[in-house]
Amino acid sequence: MIDVYSIIDKYYSASPELRHILITHSEQVRDRALRIIDQHAEWSVDRDFVSEAAMLHDIGIIYCNAPKIYCVGPHHYIEHGFLGAELLRSEGLDRHALVAERHTGSGITMEQVIREDLPIPVQDYLPISLEERIICYADKFYSKSHIGEEVAMSKIRANIWKYGSDAIARWENLVGEMGEF
Repeated sequence: MIDVYSIIDKYYSASPELRHILITHSEQVRDRALRIIDQHAEWSVDRDFVSEAAMLHDIGIIYCNAPKIYCVGPHHYIEHGFLGAELLRSEGLDRHALVAERHTGSGITMEQVIREDLPIPVQDYLPISLEERIICYADKFYSKSHIGEEVAMSKIRANIWKYGSDAIARWENLVGEMGEF
């Protein structure tokens, strides 16, 4: 296993408030992801990888502008997954980078990137592997702006509906796959 806290500290030691938010959120996501895995003995899942990737999925927020959560970087928040993936690739963590890149919303399609003129490279950012889907799903239940609180399923659905019927269909597929209602 890799030492995820050392990687986080490498980039977040100068911002203790943001580090606290990132770690608290990521631990919540990790714990939910591992609980889901525990409920599905039939799955062949790399539990250690899920634990690590859940802790690192939001590492790119440090480069973004979201002052309410102490992020003071120059980039749009929507870029955090892509930027985090670049950071993780620079650390030699290519598989972890895919989780960072693909966890936003219920995934982002190439068509959405174009339609909304998102400031990220034009491609699909959809969770593919089971591990990616578990983390993408678990992430929606915990906000970094209301740390420690769990987001209700009804609010998650309302938030995802804003991105269209394809996004909500992907979400409902994740809900069914994870077995939580």
